[in-house]
Amino acid sequence: MYETIGIWVAALFTLAIYSFLYKENPLYRLAEHLVVGTSLGYSMVISWQRMIYPRLVLPLSRGEDWLLIIPAVLGLMYVTRFFPKIAWMSRYPIAFLLGTGMGVAFPYDMQALVLRQTQATLIPIYTPGAPWHEILGSIVIVFGTLAALIYFFFSKPHKGLFFGTGSKVGIWIIMIGFGATFGFTVMGRISLLIGRVQFLLSDWLHLIH
Repeated sequence: MYETIGIWVAALFTLAIYSFLYKENPLYRLAEHLVVGTSLGYSMVISWQRMIYPRLVLPLSRGEDWLLIIPAVLGLMYVTRFFPKIAWMSRYPIAFLLGTGMGVAFPYDMQALVLRQTQATLIPIYTPGAPWHEILGSIVIVFGTLAALIYFFFSKPHKGLFFGTGSKVGIWIIMIGFGATFGFTVMGRISLLIGRVQFLLSDWLHLIH
């Protein structure tokens, strides 16, 4: 019984969300607010059970680590955003969070987004005995990367054989990359749509098996 009720609720809210394809309506807003509210309530409970209570409240109640008062005070400063007279205090935890996050993430991003990308282009263009498609792929990677970099090199005008032709090829490389990324994103959304349609036709209406 509970499983049937759950299927009906999921199906009706799925249709309510998809009703936005026609126009915005009260059913869509109801489903949207319920999704946001449920997600927020769930995340608050998880944050309390897995982070705040075991890592802050419990150690402080035992007197184990009094330095935890510092992050607790910084966290409470976020609440001052709701009080205009002392809202300026919320800038300190925001600045601390952004500064710490940038300092921690910068070396990892540098390693993953810059050094790894550079290392991936430092490959031999021709390897004896390699298949022709691997050689062609290596050529595209090396010269495509150089062309894209030339397009973003603004210190010299994009004229002549090297900078002019290179920047034009770079535009094509960049557009192909953006197109592939967009196509991959659309493909992911289509797969989600297929999953919901299969749920409606199979689990709810039992039209397919």
